[in-house]
Amino acid sequence: MTQCSQQTLKKSVDMKSRLEEAILGTGNARTEMMLRRRQNSQLSLSGLGGSQTPPPNMAPENAGSRLRWRKDQVQWRHSVELYDSPRPQEHELESQDEGSLAAEVSLICLDSLELIIQIAQNSETLHPLLGSSLRVLLHLLSLNQSSPVLQHLFATQRALVTKFLDLLFEEETEQCAELCLRLLRHCSSPIAVTRSQASASLYLLMRQNFELGNNFARVKMQVTMSLSSLVGQNQTFNEEFLRKSLKTILTYAEADQDLENTSFREQVRDLVFNLHMILSDTVKMKEFAEDPEMLLDLMYRIAKGYQNSPDLRLTWLQNMARDHSKRGNHAEAAQCLVHAAGLVAEYLNMLEDKPHLPVGCVAFEKITPNVLEESAVSDDVVSPDEEGICTGMYFTENGLVGLLEQAASSFNMASMFEAVNEVYKLMIPIYEHNRDYKKLAHVHQKLHEAFTNVTRQEGKRIFGTYFRVGFYGAKFGDLNGEEFIYKEQMITKLPEISHRLESFYSERFGHEFVEIVKDSNTVEKDKLDPEKAYIQITYVEPYFDLYEFKERITYFDKNYKLKRFIYATPFTLDGRAHGELSEQYKRKTVLTTNHFFPYIKTRVSVIERQQVILSPVEVAIEDIQKRTRELALALLQEPPDTKILQMVLQGCIGTTVNQGPLEVALVFLSDIAEGKQSPSKAHTKLRLCFKDFIKKCGDALQKNKTLITHEQKEYQRELERNYHTFRDKISPMISTTTLRKPRHHKREGKESRSKRQSDVNSSVC
Repeated sequence: MTQCSQQTLKKSVDMKSRLEEAILGTGNARTEMMLRRRQNSQLSLSGLGGSQTPPPNMAPENAGSRLRWRKDQVQWRHSVELYDSPRPQEHELESQDEGSLAAEVSLICLDSLELIIQIAQNSETLHPLLGSSLRVLLHLLSLNQSSPVLQHLFATQRALVTKFLDLLFEEETEQCAELCLRLLRHCSSPIAVTRSQASASLYLLMRQNFELGNNFARVKMQVTMSLSSLVGQNQTFNEEFLRKSLKTILTYAEADQDLENTSFREQVRDLVFNLHMILSDTVKMKEFAEDPEMLLDLMYRIAKGYQNSPDLRLTWLQNMARDHSKRGNHAEAAQCLVHAAGLVAEYLNMLEDKPHLPVGCVAFEKITPNVLEESAVSDDVVSPDEEGICTGMYFTENGLVGLLEQAASSFNMASMFEAVNEVYKLMIPIYEHNRDYKKLAHVHQKLHEAFTNVTRQEGKRIFGTYFRVGFYGAKFGDLNGEEFIYKEQMITKLPEISHRLESFYSERFGHEFVEIVKDSNTVEKDKLDPEKAYIQITYVEPYFDLYEFKERITYFDKNYKLKRFIYATPFTLDGRAHGELSEQYKRKTVLTTNHFFPYIKTRVSVIERQQVILSPVEVAIEDIQKRTRELALALLQEPPDTKILQMVLQGCIGTTVNQGPLEVALVFLSDIAEGKQSPSKAHTKLRLCFKDFIKKCGDALQKNKTLITHEQKEYQRELERNYHTFRDKISPMISTTTLRKPRHHKREGKESRSKRQSDVNSSVC
């Protein structure tokens, strides 16, 4: 007994010592390894006389007794349990079982839903269960279901919507958007049966919405918004299958005899066309990421496709403004923000007519006439008080003010300070109504800065440069045969835009297939190589009628709200571009765009073209009028610029000027002065132009005399001699007959329209 107790005590002491070693770390494998290394190093130092590197075969024999394991003697093997891989047949059976089980679960849920619907429709107290049933049904449609299950789900959905129209379009309005999204997603399914069922459900939804009020504006808007969400978020979206489904819906509408005499077919056709355009443009955006004009065109068309979805249109307008700002097109960015503000004002006015807020987008017309595009006058417009419409942060009074602030800032960066004034005119009544005097002080400070900049930068501001660009060739696709007016950055030269467009399309089509048309003559498409892409670029200038100059006084007025542009092409009857004065004709082409510049994009389509051909004498009249205007501008310049004045004078009366005013007079007026030719109306006008020209030359000489220094006295005398010589030679040719001011109003009815246009153009340009 005593021996047993001693053994027990010894074991407990051993266990206690081992536990202490484990806790203190004195008896573990790491400590033993350190001891062995210390012993090995001591043996090597004593045996080798201080050598630091022992021979590899030298190891203490007694060290092996305490070694727990040796890496060089133990072969490690990973314990891998090999399982027999399942056979393919077993995989297939398991998949079938899982699919059948999932389908059975969904069908049980569907049976339960239909049972609940049958009970709820007979009891008013249980009527709220219908909304819950619809939400469960939409959740089932959002899951990955098999084709047989989807057929049953679509059938139940159609029955539910048909029986309870008010449930979807009045009570559970937020579920209408969800249903449109689910149906549109299944319309892009690769399975034909699923697409057919989804197309039928979507068409029936349109039809039922139309029967409620001869319009399905709600479904139109929700389908359009759903397409935006589907294209932007769904990675498995298939464009081709969705197009097939849209074609199926259009076929249903064409075959529907009950609604044959209504506008339903046309509305369905418009919706399908709009969805097709949004699809195409969204896909093309990736292709034309490096072409800024085409990219903005696509963004513009997508925004236009969302015309009846204000939230989405506002988003795309802001995207366009952001893109313009990145490219330095601040005027266009400001236009996008003005359009966005006009859109918000239009829907705020529909919600509540407040006197301090702008009355729709009409209030923005002074800033740009283009903003009338945002008018909510279509039959498809959905009231903003509907749930889910105009819910963004910008469809508020503060949101409107924020957009106007951004627009004013962009106009300021574009140096269009006059437009800043018009923007702040819309904001001041809002701040006054809110008694926000701090904001009012800030606005008036900004206006002070803007008006100061107008006076300070007078004559120093330069806005955009405009070019006509025509595309010819099948390689351009939709652009073939189209003409545009491009707005480029200020002081952009013709070679710059030519190089940019040629480089871009050369990378796309190949350098050997792109050709720049060097002249501005009319392109004969029949003579072009069908395998090549031709680009014609022409510099154009803004064009105004005479009556417009009464309103367009300042430089800003003449470079804002531009819609017509002009360019001239010299030619002779024998095909040459230039010839003698008596042979020189000129073709003036006036182009009209479908929107005013600046616009929300930098290129605008040409919708009208007018051409006027000037005879040689009319070309001469235009040349003398141009020189007279240059003299008048040099005389009116404040402070006077002597160099410019002398340069203009030298060009007018200098003896070295070829085909100058004296040569013009000799060619067109000498025969009349000698009585060999009777004067025409054009010759009479030319003589009047010369009289005005001589007077301006004399005035310029007198002003130059007061500005020159003593060193330029001889130069002044030389100019005076040239002037007197020129006047003496030309006087007999312009005073042979008594000049009478022609009475155009008496003979206006007898003149041809082309002749009147010729006179107007020659007087303007």
